[in-house]
Amino acid sequence: MTVSEQVTAHLPCLRRFARAVAGSQKSGDAYVVSTLEAILADPAVFPADLPARVALYRTFLKIVNSIKLNGQSEVDVQPGLSAANRNLGVLAPRARQAFLLVAVEEFSPADAAAALDITTGELERLVDEAGREIARQIATDVVIIEDEPLIALQLEVLVKDLGHRVLGIARTQQSAVEMVKKARPGLVLADIRLADGSSGLAAVNEILTSLSVPVVFVTAYPERLLTGTRPEPTFLITKPFRPENVKAVISQALFFDVRGRAEPPRLATA
Repeated sequence: MTVSEQVTAHLPCLRRFARAVAGSQKSGDAYVVSTLEAILADPAVFPADLPARVALYRTFLKIVNSIKLNGQSEVDVQPGLSAANRNLGVLAPRARQAFLLVAVEEFSPADAAAALDITTGELERLVDEAGREIARQIATDVVIIEDEPLIALQLEVLVKDLGHRVLGIARTQQSAVEMVKKARPGLVLADIRLADGSSGLAAVNEILTSLSVPVVFVTAYPERLLTGTRPEPTFLITKPFRPENVKAVISQALFFDVRGRAEPPRLATA
């Protein structure tokens, strides 16, 4: 398999990781493009002695940690992310990267260390540092849009374990919109298929016309969201999920608090 074929197979996951690392789709995609350009210019930058996904992430992280887009600082390339601007100084970039690799991308500790080109002991230290800092985020109110009772209950328990408050669980598009407009939460967790055949995407689209709020999608159909077209959700959890993954993504969503966009995202419902 050629380097190009190996890279292509892992691009959707890398783009997800890049968005979480950079805090926005625009910045994340720009770093991904820089990574691909570097590999095309010199395939030797892609470590042949590592598994393809680990090699791709290592190449990406070397780009992220060595250049700033347009000569700007990391904060500067994330316009509108006011919460991230406040918090980036608290959580060091390398700690955030380590945390994301293990908790969100589900790398083994050994693979995560290889991707960051550090020892497993250093990785452990970084992940612990990130976990402690993210745990200090201010608690918020949460609305869960989910039609499966067992999954909704699992999400409610996980959200409460993090110290947040669950204001309600909506099972349909209409009830979701009404609940969020009334409760005005600080975070929304949303499935994309709801009980009456309605759409969680449509519910979120409607919610975002009147309320700017971070949204985490929880879905068994990530391919409907990670299409390569714009816009895409920054925060996505794939079913079946792991508790650590849910907690990590919720913490990241609140860390970046993606609510300052000039134009709220309008996601396709098809």
